Amino acid sequence: MQTTSLSTIPLPVLLHALWGMARPLQLLAIGLVYGLGVLIARADGYTLVLSEVLAGLVMLIPVAMSVHYANEYADYETDALTTRTPFSGGSGVLPGGGVPRILALYALIGAFGAGVVLMLIFWPGIIAAVILLLIAFWGWMYSLPPLALAWRGWGELDNALLGGLSLHVYAYTIISDTLTLDVFLIAMPFTMLVFLNLLATTWPDRGADALVGKFTLATLWLPARLRRLYAGVALAALIVTLALYERVVPAEVTALSLLVVPVVVWAGWRYTRQESPFFSVLAMVLLLLLNIAAWYAVG
Repeated sequence: MQTTSLSTIPLPVLLHALWGMARPLQLLAIGLVYGLGVLIARADGYTLVLSEVLAGLVMLIPVAMSVHYANEYADYETDALTTRTPFSGGSGVLPGGGVPRILALYALIGAFGAGVVLMLIFWPGIIAAVILLLIAFWGWMYSLPPLALAWRGWGELDNALLGGLSLHVYAYTIISDTLTLDVFLIAMPFTMLVFLNLLATTWPDRGADALVGKFTLATLWLPARLRRLYAGVALAALIVTLALYERVVPAEVTALSLLVVPVVVWAGWRYTRQESPFFSVLAMVLLLLLNIAAWYAVG
């Protein structure tokens, strides 16, 4: 049904497709990372104003949706070939044939436009506004030309910086209207686990990606090299976590973060030896939830 006019599709079908392509579970995760950045700002002594917190989130969500729509549009061919899992293979909406591919492109434009309008209404300050626009740009460049980073072996790094570092910094600036080196450092262990998560979630799609010319690290590198990269990044995350102990990060945060180490070790052992990225996803989500709890407690 890729040639079907949008005007002939029932509104409930369109809305269901837009909701699915927005990837609500990933939007929830984005909201949680945003909340973590807010809690870090509170622990730094900044007063939380509920209206500011909500405005920052309301501006972020449509921008994040536009990035997801861009990915759905760009990955149509590979998503049609791969076997979907709860963590990889896209939403499955477009390959299902119920709506045309162009819907994702229109949705991208509409979602970003909504985000810009909301940004102008709530105006978060120049620093947060610039960061939000950079999130949009580099999110699109993950999937779309001219850079199409996910198709050239740079997508994992780009996405990790967006899903980890940028969200922390954006949330922090919404509350503080300033940038500090500390918030970049605090975000690094989680950002590294996002990178590991991306290594794992691109692994099941490697066959389909290779067929359509999408060169992720999983299609470019041999399994042994990928496992060494996984282990190296995991070790770096541990070293950074320990290095930040009581210098930048409170002891309670470090202690809870270390609870994730066994899960990361097991995930690293299973990486490339099983198709499912479950344990890598679990490690990332677990670290996020533990960090939220820890920063809430120390704030």
